[in-house]
Amino acid sequence: MTLLALLGGCTTGSPAPEATPSAAPATGLPGEYAAYAAGLSTPVVDSQYPEHGTDAVDVLHYGLELAWSPTKRVLTGTATLRVRPTRDAASVSLDFKPYKITRLSLDGGPATGAVTAEKLVVQSPVKADVPFTLVVGYEGKPSTTPWPTTTRGDEHPLGLTVDSAGGLWTMQEPFGAFTWYPANDQPSDEALYDIAVTVPEGWSAVASGTPQDQQGDTFRYRSTVPVASYLTTLAVGKYRTATATGPHGLPITYWYHADQASYLPMMKKTAEQLEWLAKRFGPYPFDAAGVVMVESPSAMETQQMVTMGDRFGQMGPRNFDGTLLHEWAHHWFGDAVTPADWRDFWLNEGWALYAQRLYEAEVYPGEMSPAERIAQNRELDGTYRKQYGPPGKPNAAEFGNTCMYTCASAMLRQLHQALGDDRFFALARGWVQDNLHTQQSRASFTAYVNRKTGHDFTALIDTWLDSPTTPPETGPLPN
Repeated sequence: MTLLALLGGCTTGSPAPEATPSAAPATGLPGEYAAYAAGLSTPVVDSQYPEHGTDAVDVLHYGLELAWSPTKRVLTGTATLRVRPTRDAASVSLDFKPYKITRLSLDGGPATGAVTAEKLVVQSPVKADVPFTLVVGYEGKPSTTPWPTTTRGDEHPLGLTVDSAGGLWTMQEPFGAFTWYPANDQPSDEALYDIAVTVPEGWSAVASGTPQDQQGDTFRYRSTVPVASYLTTLAVGKYRTATATGPHGLPITYWYHADQASYLPMMKKTAEQLEWLAKRFGPYPFDAAGVVMVESPSAMETQQMVTMGDRFGQMGPRNFDGTLLHEWAHHWFGDAVTPADWRDFWLNEGWALYAQRLYEAEVYPGEMSPAERIAQNRELDGTYRKQYGPPGKPNAAEFGNTCMYTCASAMLRQLHQALGDDRFFALARGWVQDNLHTQQSRASFTAYVNRKTGHDFTALIDTWLDSPTTPPETGPLPN
């Protein structure tokens, strides 16, 4: 998510205990479920938001058939979930808003269940590693959920939002997918997706994933590599569209409203930004890309389809450019490699902000000298740590404070200084390629850095993530 709209600094709080992984995913899936093997995950209970998601199920695939009525403001849906239980249980629980349930079946037979306290509980026994298919039909008027923060300047409700024209948009970090489909709404359980959305004539529907053939007024999208629920998106409106080609023939689609036509040249920076990122961090990790404009005050790295708030178009090309680059950087750091626990949110934002700062230093060199940039970043780092605490010790009540961005990117700058360009970018490319479409943690990142570089950087990483004050500058490794 973008940094530019933030107001506050770091967070406080005690270190959370390490999450205990559930049983390792089964090595094989029976029958029809084998097609969804890429959606296998090892879910854990999230240390920051344990009330969202569960480690009892591993959703392999979501099939969403949705219809939106702008006049009635009613969403109608059928969600077909292929699920691997991680343990024997008497019931199945998923995150879900209290829509009216019109259909409920498990493996083709009728099932009993209800939505209570934003949990859909299906009263059917399941066995560990024996997959099942759950079908949920529902309808109702969407409602959002509060964002757990008070200090961000781009604060807005999370989840499926109805805009002023009767359209829809979503942003849902760290959660909120459950406001439009039943979900295991936490980052450690990634899944494959097929999303189909039917809208009235003259309207368009945009979702995360690769666009499929449009059938009448039904728009279809498919994700054949895993997606965390917070990285899915849905937008509906009277959109205009434009297409382009990115690196290696990558198809790119832009979606914007008539009064946002002036933003299109800004959106079209995507192709050159992806080229810039690929040269440093390796190939773009997906088979399609796009940008959709929405009414939000924020921006989000939703997978394969960046969601950009209208506010950034109003702020002009310079701010739009930096923000868009930041969101595309997340497709390497956050989308392709995702934190298993929101305690490690810095793994997303530290990398994305550092990529943004490198880009801005190269593209806008007259704004500030390298020495001025370092001095400014160290001053900000010290301010945030003093006021709120370090990035490695987040406070769940203040999600996404600036220290998760600024202080974590400062740690990456120290690694860059120590290793030099060639070894640092080899480390960054390796981190993505060697962990592609997996969920990682601080411990696995530290172990990877040490193994990849042949040098023990544990103390450096720990100091920059945990120190209440800004650590001293470190230079290059001795030859």
